[in-house]
Amino acid sequence: MASLLLAESGSTKTDWCLVQKTGKTLHFKTSGINPYLQSSEQILSLLEHELSWNEEKHKTTSIAFYGAGASRLEQQKKLADVLKQFFGSKAIEVHCDMMAAARAMCGENRGIVCILGTGSNSCFYDGKKIKDRQTSLGYIAGDEGSGNYLGKRVLQYYAYHTFDEELMMCFEQLHGNDIGAILRRLYSEPFPNRYLATFVQLLKENRGHYMVENIIEDCLNDFFHAHLMKYRQSWNTPLYFTGSIAYEFKDVIGNLCHQYEIELGAIEKSPMDNLVKFHRKTL
Repeated sequence: MASLLLAESGSTKTDWCLVQKTGKTLHFKTSGINPYLQSSEQILSLLEHELSWNEEKHKTTSIAFYGAGASRLEQQKKLADVLKQFFGSKAIEVHCDMMAAARAMCGENRGIVCILGTGSNSCFYDGKKIKDRQTSLGYIAGDEGSGNYLGKRVLQYYAYHTFDEELMMCFEQLHGNDIGAILRRLYSEPFPNRYLATFVQLLKENRGHYMVENIIEDCLNDFFHAHLMKYRQSWNTPLYFTGSIAYEFKDVIGNLCHQYEIELGAIEKSPMDNLVKFHRKTL
């Protein structure tokens, strides 16, 4: 019986779905997999410790992996080799996370596709292929509008005493008041992008506060200005967003689309459900 194992991975988490021809699906979750940030050995160890996989119980004939950091052939080959080592010899294809978002959000239609999660990215999709995309500089020099970008702003507002007393107290309740400890964790431990994204919790819990709304709008506007304004198709093609940040602050995204006179197509938290529909046709 034909079955496909789908994986959609960001920098923080990976959603796995075993899609069977009968229509049945099984879902799994692991930490994020990013070949730019993790070695082959680290990725293999993650799969061995986090993915509850039983080859006899979860038989699969092919694997399609979509992931952050998998846009170049070198990284795609690295992931494919790890997957072959873990799952055995299967038909394996590896694509970047933008292709997952494009296929899930647009199907066979044109669109500007945006990912706003722990990181951020965008592309123009013609209904079959990614035809144009803005350069992604990652969490150190880019990722405008992402979770780690917003989190960095929250941390700055706290450390520089820009927040009012109410928000200063809220930050300390969530993360403590030891800046030294925060900096040690940020600069000494793995995945600082994930850690920065945890500071977004303060924004979620304090919607309506003018400082919070300013941070959200400014950071998302940076994404529009740095990326979406660079696509000539933005004014005649719908915009589609996916990711936890896009979904959490979809009201702000809607307002920005209105301000820039851009058509908003849809906003989804995760592309997985639509990605399953896209791939089920091939079983």
